[in-house]
Amino acid sequence: MMSEGSTSLYLKTPVVHSGAMSRLGSFNVFLKLDNLQPPGSFKIRGISNMCQKAIKERHCSHIYCASGGNAGLATAYVCQQLGMPCTIVLPESTPSFTADKLRDLGAEVEICGKVWDEANQYALEQSKKPGCEYVHPFDHPDIWEGHESIITESATQLGKKPDVVVTCVGGGGLLNGVLQGMSRAGWEDVPVVAMETEGADCLNQSIEAGKIVKLPGISSIAKSLGACVVSTKTFEYYNSGRYTILSEKVTDKDVVNACLRFADDHRFIVEPACGASLAAVYSGVVQRLQESGRLPKSLSSVLVVVCGGAVVNLDQLHKWREQFGL
Repeated sequence: MMSEGSTSLYLKTPVVHSGAMSRLGSFNVFLKLDNLQPPGSFKIRGISNMCQKAIKERHCSHIYCASGGNAGLATAYVCQQLGMPCTIVLPESTPSFTADKLRDLGAEVEICGKVWDEANQYALEQSKKPGCEYVHPFDHPDIWEGHESIITESATQLGKKPDVVVTCVGGGGLLNGVLQGMSRAGWEDVPVVAMETEGADCLNQSIEAGKIVKLPGISSIAKSLGACVVSTKTFEYYNSGRYTILSEKVTDKDVVNACLRFADDHRFIVEPACGASLAAVYSGVVQRLQESGRLPKSLSSVLVVVCGGAVVNLDQLHKWREQFGL
């Protein structure tokens, strides 16, 4: 449970019915719009929970995080709201505009190493100083606990169980939170379609291998799904038999197509990691699972977690449109 006295720094985002997406299948599609969170993604839920627990329970006075993406932006925003100093460590490859965004939120930015692993190692070492704490982008129980609220909110907003929940998977932090939230909401019997992209599919490859697999690198454009290895807890949840998790993957072209169609249908810009979830409907993944008998042929409602993502703009979407001939 979130610690007593915690301040909600994230928005209670709406669940809306998508007429356009519902017409693609024989079911109603509902969208949990976490793209509307202040830093642009769902990450603020878990990170705000972890940061507040670090202050109240562990007397933390400085936060470190290595991320030029959604986790870094969420950490900087949360620390700004809490009046907590934070340092975001970036590799040399990070665009300068990302560093500027983080500084605008009051974060101290340090550049270390050529790749994220090197920046992360530095952040971990610095966080060992007295009063400091390291915020992992996805692999911590406090992170998962904060993400539970996506489902507990949705349960109240929908008023009844959906037949299917769709979410994307990177390192597994969001999926862990979704599953734990489903337990709290009494939705454990609802199947979850866990979406990845080819080239960022560490869960799917681990399931096929029957053991946790570390990818040699990330070749997908969905960089926010760019964990080379899925969290141990995610793999445990898959193998526990407690939940029905259907691991599916789509191409980069599928996710760009989903982002473009979503922008046309709902006037929101989201990044390819979020497009992986949207592609479950736009590319017919749910429909194919129905045809194969892995999902019931008769579905009333599907809840899609729109995780958002701040690392995208119109220019980049246009470049991807041209790249994939869409």
